[in-house]
Amino acid sequence: MQNLIIYNTLHRQKELFKPINAPHVGMYVCGPTVYGDPHLGHARPAITFDILFRYLQHIGYKVRYVRNITDVGHLEHDADEGDDKIEKKARLEQLEPMEIAQYYTNRYHDAMRALNVLPPSIEPHATGHIIEQEQLVKEILNNGYAYESNGSVYFDVEKYDKKYHYGVLSGRNLRDIVNKSRELAGTTEKHNQADFALWKKAMPEHIMRWPSPWSDGFPGWHCECTAMGRKYLGNHFDIHGGGMDLVFPHHECEIAQAVASQGDQMVKYWMHNNMITINGQKMGKSLGNFITLEQFFTGNHPTLDQAYSPMTIRFFILSAHYRGTVDFSNEALKAAEKGYQRLMSAVDDLKRVQASDASDAKTHELVAALRQKCYDAMNDDLQTPLVISNLFEATHVINSILDHKAQISADDLKELTDTFNLFTFDLLGLKDERSGNNSKREEAFGKVVDMVLDLRAKAKAAKDWATSDRIRDELAKDGFEIKDTKDGATWKLNS
Repeated sequence: MQNLIIYNTLHRQKELFKPINAPHVGMYVCGPTVYGDPHLGHARPAITFDILFRYLQHIGYKVRYVRNITDVGHLEHDADEGDDKIEKKARLEQLEPMEIAQYYTNRYHDAMRALNVLPPSIEPHATGHIIEQEQLVKEILNNGYAYESNGSVYFDVEKYDKKYHYGVLSGRNLRDIVNKSRELAGTTEKHNQADFALWKKAMPEHIMRWPSPWSDGFPGWHCECTAMGRKYLGNHFDIHGGGMDLVFPHHECEIAQAVASQGDQMVKYWMHNNMITINGQKMGKSLGNFITLEQFFTGNHPTLDQAYSPMTIRFFILSAHYRGTVDFSNEALKAAEKGYQRLMSAVDDLKRVQASDASDAKTHELVAALRQKCYDAMNDDLQTPLVISNLFEATHVINSILDHKAQISADDLKELTDTFNLFTFDLLGLKDERSGNNSKREEAFGKVVDMVLDLRAKAKAAKDWATSDRIRDELAKDGFEIKDTKDGATWKLNS
């Protein structure tokens, strides 16, 4: 089994991944709040943890991957006041809140399928786990770290901080949080403005409500992940993931809830992907600067120069390390499109490579090292840009072989093909968007071109220069670049 190293946000360092109950791995990732179409910012965590899910399974772990759907309790501005994001959308659309949640959940799933993101093992909804969230609130109240106020229940951050440290994940301290909170308008229900809601009493106009010992109301946003993570993965599990914007307050509050209810942390490794930005500002619905995935796929947005396919978007995200920022631009997406097409062309070219009796030394050396170099990159905190770089290095060898400047044995050709397919398709999760009938047409197309060049070679052998030149010139008109070498002609189609 490979030695995987991942960056643990909790300790701010890379650590060797050692599951609590190997070979079983429990992984929880925060999913979307379903009140609008998924955008590029949603694609990044989905793809990041899809890569981790794929790789953990590949290296022999049995993974239970839980990714939630937030369909209640996420209030505006991630605070304890204002409208529920889904209810607000429902009022605007004059629909039931669950119609909104279902519609945008379906839209999210459609986008994930297009991006070739594998579905999680379990996808729990917050509204389906109200009882578990109420139980969590009761435990925190019984342990003395929460209080009831006018039918709502709030977490007592100051009391918790005296025994435990509130801010272990984000590196913040309570005094700074309290001082900042005092600047904000709040409610008198709270003992302290840093306190956060575990249960909110519903106002008369609030549609989504459930009975509880405290009031008819709804759970606080932070409760759902703690309650559902514990239900499906146990009191202690391996990985909790999400976007870096969730470190505070969401994940910090999750840690506090877990410790206050059961006495210790639930999660061993906290992993966070960085943001997608536009002109240096986080892309998000709340900021109104987002581009939906459907708009990328259709090109229907004033900022976009063209449409970008799902695999171009996936390649764009994988071209940067998951902990680095990625700034959107048409130039970057066009570069990703070319990179993706280059990899797919290499896959096609591999099918045309003819094995020789033996590999030359340079080719054998690269092929022998390629698989482990790609593993080493993945093992170093999922360095997908380095995996792509290694695959691009292999494309040079493929081109050299087709240009008759290098030779490859049957065994090395099989190893190169297997490694290329493993990392390109199985682990990076790219797929050939020309698959199915298009792929068959591409293969047939290549065979026809090879046959035409064979006819040209026979014309040259018979010294029929007119026919030979005519074939070359006609192919050139259609964009084919023909190179004559001592071992025969090679071709490529210039886009």
